[in-house]
Amino acid sequence: MEILYEDNHIIAINKNNSDIVQGDKTGDEPLSEKVRSYIKDKYNKPGNVYIGVTHRLDRPVSGVLMFARTSKALTRLNKMFQESEIKKAYWAIVKNKPQSDSETLKHYIVRNQKMNKSFAYDKEMKNSKLASLSYKLIASADNYFLLEIDLHTGRHHQIRCQLAKIGCPVKGDLKYGFSRSNPDGGISLHSRKTEFLHPVKKEILEIVADPPKDSLWDYFLSIV
Repeated sequence: MEILYEDNHIIAINKNNSDIVQGDKTGDEPLSEKVRSYIKDKYNKPGNVYIGVTHRLDRPVSGVLMFARTSKALTRLNKMFQESEIKKAYWAIVKNKPQSDSETLKHYIVRNQKMNKSFAYDKEMKNSKLASLSYKLIASADNYFLLEIDLHTGRHHQIRCQLAKIGCPVKGDLKYGFSRSNPDGGISLHSRKTEFLHPVKKEILEIVADPPKDSLWDYFLSIV
């Protein structure tokens, strides 16, 4: 487990694209428990160790993931996420070049619980929620393009869904229309950077995570 930042209030890790954040029907050990065990062992803490989940990343997505180590930090971070005071930059590799090198996308998203999938529409639909993000093209390879994404809202599968809507599904994302899976079973969507005001220390924190080891990710990392 790669620790990106740690203090008495917050711990941030670089999530692998095979890990789950919280327990689900698979029965696999979630990251919340792995982090709890790490804290317990490192500091030799007796009894239960407090770990609060501040946000989630889809299982096949990698990158910066934060947990709170105190209830005070969790309450403050939750409020900051709700009020969009935490800036998150994602990287996505897509095969099709978007029509514009930079754009703000606004769609109405409907989540289908049974399919565990979201659908994006250009106009408001029944049970839809407005989804907004901005992207810019920051690099290209022979057959692929790297987009940096600024997420304005936090809808279910939002980036995956909205990029698929404009004909640019994320590499490896079979659920949203990419032609084949990645060898590691993940998708090429990565939470690259998180920037926010520390909820207790009141200083600006910038946490950056390198993408998974992979020849294409390595190439993009070397030129950006």
